[in-house]
Amino acid sequence: MTNTNSINIKAIVDGLCDEKFDFLMHSAKTHIAMPSVEKLELLVNKLKSVIFPGYHGNSDISNNALPYYLGSAIEDINKLLREQIHCGLCFNCGFDELTCSNCEASANKIANEFLEKLPKIKAILSTDVIAAYNGDPAAKNYGETIFCYPSLNVLTHHRIAHELLKLGVPLIPRIIAEMAHSKTGIDIHPGATIGKYFFIDHGTGVVIGETSIIGKNVRIYQGVTLGAKSFPLDENGKPIKGIARHPIVEDDVTIYSNSTILGRITIGKGAVVGGNMWVTDSVAPNAKIYK
Repeated sequence: MTNTNSINIKAIVDGLCDEKFDFLMHSAKTHIAMPSVEKLELLVNKLKSVIFPGYHGNSDISNNALPYYLGSAIEDINKLLREQIHCGLCFNCGFDELTCSNCEASANKIANEFLEKLPKIKAILSTDVIAAYNGDPAAKNYGETIFCYPSLNVLTHHRIAHELLKLGVPLIPRIIAEMAHSKTGIDIHPGATIGKYFFIDHGTGVVIGETSIIGKNVRIYQGVTLGAKSFPLDENGKPIKGIARHPIVEDDVTIYSNSTILGRITIGKGAVVGGNMWVTDSVAPNAKIYK
């Protein structure tokens, strides 16, 4: 066994506390905690249970009991959501009491606005369920796609995270997106705009960047990347944030496996991009790109 008396603990601690590592340390200036991954996982699971009741949460729920079940679940969601948005807003402003005074009020307002969007989120996810069922001959029914398909898992996370991001919530949308990324191997930035009836077949290795815009009735396969071609730098050599740098994919496009689409280009309506393609120029509507 290691003799702890021979270890210079002070030297180790001093090394870990070196000021050059300050940027790796979070030091709260108020009593507000950081966002909690565990609580956010609980929050997302509860949101799934109200969007897909019976498939998530209580599997014995009946139609008669559904309104009561949803009401109770939404009360729980409301409490968790307000708390975690508050933590996210405070984290973003540095937990500084001088600049953080409005975070709680802002969190309450944002939570209300998000909860009012739940029917809209459910409506667009219903189109994704239909797209998954129609897009895969192996799917026996809608329920199978909700239970089993990584596309539905990651899109549920994305639709939630995207709405929170649009409402100005920092950090938390990225955490929610990464939960699905770690489980499915599909990486969708919450900033990406994705239309109705979207389906990712198989899914592993798909990457969809922050400023991507995807239209309706789009289908992509495993390994597809909608990425940026370059990262413009400012005068200090740092990447310029927030510029449109990812592709626009118009309605009714199909992109087959392992194709890489880079830069702010447009894949025109109805186009088909074959597998293993490297595309850095716009593709005309209804074109078929195979080599």
